Amino acid sequence: MRPTCLRILHVYHHYAYATIKLINQIAVFSVSVLHDERIVVVAEQRPDASEEDSFQWMSRVLQAIDSIHQVGVYCLALVPANTLPKAPLGGIHISETKQRFLEGALHPCNVLMCPHTCVTNLPKPRQKQPEVGPASMIVGNLVAGKRIAQACGRDVTQLEDNDQARKFLYIQDVLQWRAQATPDHPLFLVLNAKGTVASTASCLQLHKRAERVAAALMGRLNTGDHVALVYPPGIELIATFYGCLYAGCVPVTVRPPHPQNLATTLPTVKMIVEVSKSVCILTTQAIMKLLKSKEAAAAVDVKSWPMVLDTDDLPRKKSPQMYKPPTPEMLAYLDFSVSTTGILAGVKMSHSATSALCRSIKLQCELYPSRQIAICLDPYCGLGFAPWCLCSVYSGHQSILVPPLELESNASLWLAAVSQYKVRVTFCSYSVMEMCTKGLGSQTEALRLRNVNLSCVRTCMVVAEERPRITLTQSFSKIFKDLGLSPRAVSTTFGCRVNVAICLQPNRLGKLAEQGTAGPDPTTVYVDMRALRHDRVRLVERGSPHSLPLMESGKILPGVKVIIANTETKGPLGDSHLGEIWVSSPHNATGYYTVYGEEALHADHFNTKLSFGDTQTVWARTGYLGFLRRTELTDASGERHDALYVVGSLDETLELRGMRYHPIDIETSVIRSHKSIAECAVFTWTNLLVVVVELEGSEQEALDLVALVTNVVLEEHYLIVGVVVVVDPGVIPINSRGEKQRMHLRDGFLADQLDPIYVAYNM
Repeated sequence: MRPTCLRILHVYHHYAYATIKLINQIAVFSVSVLHDERIVVVAEQRPDASEEDSFQWMSRVLQAIDSIHQVGVYCLALVPANTLPKAPLGGIHISETKQRFLEGALHPCNVLMCPHTCVTNLPKPRQKQPEVGPASMIVGNLVAGKRIAQACGRDVTQLEDNDQARKFLYIQDVLQWRAQATPDHPLFLVLNAKGTVASTASCLQLHKRAERVAAALMGRLNTGDHVALVYPPGIELIATFYGCLYAGCVPVTVRPPHPQNLATTLPTVKMIVEVSKSVCILTTQAIMKLLKSKEAAAAVDVKSWPMVLDTDDLPRKKSPQMYKPPTPEMLAYLDFSVSTTGILAGVKMSHSATSALCRSIKLQCELYPSRQIAICLDPYCGLGFAPWCLCSVYSGHQSILVPPLELESNASLWLAAVSQYKVRVTFCSYSVMEMCTKGLGSQTEALRLRNVNLSCVRTCMVVAEERPRITLTQSFSKIFKDLGLSPRAVSTTFGCRVNVAICLQPNRLGKLAEQGTAGPDPTTVYVDMRALRHDRVRLVERGSPHSLPLMESGKILPGVKVIIANTETKGPLGDSHLGEIWVSSPHNATGYYTVYGEEALHADHFNTKLSFGDTQTVWARTGYLGFLRRTELTDASGERHDALYVVGSLDETLELRGMRYHPIDIETSVIRSHKSIAECAVFTWTNLLVVVVELEGSEQEALDLVALVTNVVLEEHYLIVGVVVVVDPGVIPINSRGEKQRMHLRDGFLADQLDPIYVAYNM
């Protein structure tokens, strides 16, 4: 034992026995944290000691050790009486106690961490340097001696496409044409939790249902009125969407409230209806009753709903005349989504952008009338809405729709459907992938006996607005490899509010791959996490200290151009430089309808130009950090392939000690620190880093996590954790895309609504 530890032990015994009779046995040792030895004191607490007495006693001991030895105690832990391991010759087994502490197996009943006072060797906070001026940076096609980080998908004007759909400027015209040309061609098939067909729709059936909706709206509403569509995932949602377009109204798809959770889900419905200025709500009879129920009245003002129409039993009437928009630039629909930072943002999609989006996805994914694709996504916004409601009508393929909620009662529903219908292309979300990985990980043999075979899958695309989750996609591929799933089939996509589809990986095992035009497989690079905090990209070898794997976010779609811009100067950056991803495309959204609460902050998101270089092109700012890297691989055109890597959302980054941290990196470290941590989320509160962990195990392990969490964040990220909150599984809110709602969690923490198992405020 080190001399300092021995001296502290004497002081500790003095306070243990001379002040308050609380302590039986004491162990003092040091642990190495952040390149230095830290003092840890563990003591057995007598059964009759109260919590208040314990903390009072701990504070006195800390003061005594500091005043006598001028050394800070890193951790002070009290364990129940007679639980510390005993040495063969009597006394406490120090090394065994230390081992339990490091493994999180000590199970203290009180713990006090003091990293703020005793960790004095943190690296100096970063001082930002002034940026280099434009004139000295750009020469021709180079920025600071490197190629400008700019890339584009295939040129849509040069692609051969004989599909008649491209002749139509409006998606509703495509549906009418298909209803006449191929009336009995199946477009949609919806499955229920049992895996049986709940409903279907051919081209003509969908057209007829849309006509009935249009007939109900005409005469009641004016051209251009906004209509909220509050439906569960299914064909009714799709039919009412096209019915609104037939009638000249602007549809707004809204997720229905959860009957068992009206208090939290209904206010969001109400907010979207109000912010979108919807003058009418179309819904089912059951949801209409729910919106006006007594339970709903406890959550919102039910008298202030606009006109509510149920479409369950509409008369078989034909609309008098279809509305023809005067220009394709007119508003087609509004796409509302709540971001992970809690901002409700609605984007405007014009008719021309809608058609361009459908064509780009069609060309990238090889979608034709003879194809079937399976979709297990929420259909209410972004790249969940497009495949569910738009793409089948435009491309003519049949979509097998699997509502994600049904997987809660039947986890194998989606994969069984993919196998049954021998689907080549399928879309899912990270939440769906996680449900399958956790729920079916040990059931692959049972699935094989049920003849579930995934060898038919050529492309399984995870729809996301975030950095690709490599660990999850690899786990999914590994688990279902036994069912024939090719590891090459699983890929990620990237979209955001300003452009819902920037990257999609094409069918790498299909016709394009056979012709050599599908492009290379997604690449993975390893970057130095420390450099990333300074907004720099430093490529390292796999397995290097502080290395972070980043996977390419799919291939840039046809017609899409991407450039990396400096977040402050708005100038172009060079290859492999970190900056904001900007996008230019015919299917960019045309602007925010409203950004609830933050309109002024996002005014230039859709209409911005570079400060130097190409100052003519109009770009949209995605709000995501990333970089482009020219690889050694070749594209279909024979050119070297430019890979886009998404690092994270600018809105979610944490500015701490002058550096930029991405929450997911800290959370990954924390989850790895103990087997009982099921999930983790971090946020800041008055310049303190708050770490919330879900405990999946015995509550006696809760206090073990405090030291482990504090240690790993110090070691790997050079940050001091201010508060550790241990909660039950399921407390961290997750949206339908599988993204953590960190700001909602922060609000719950500040309002004392988390019902935590334990909260530790580090000193």
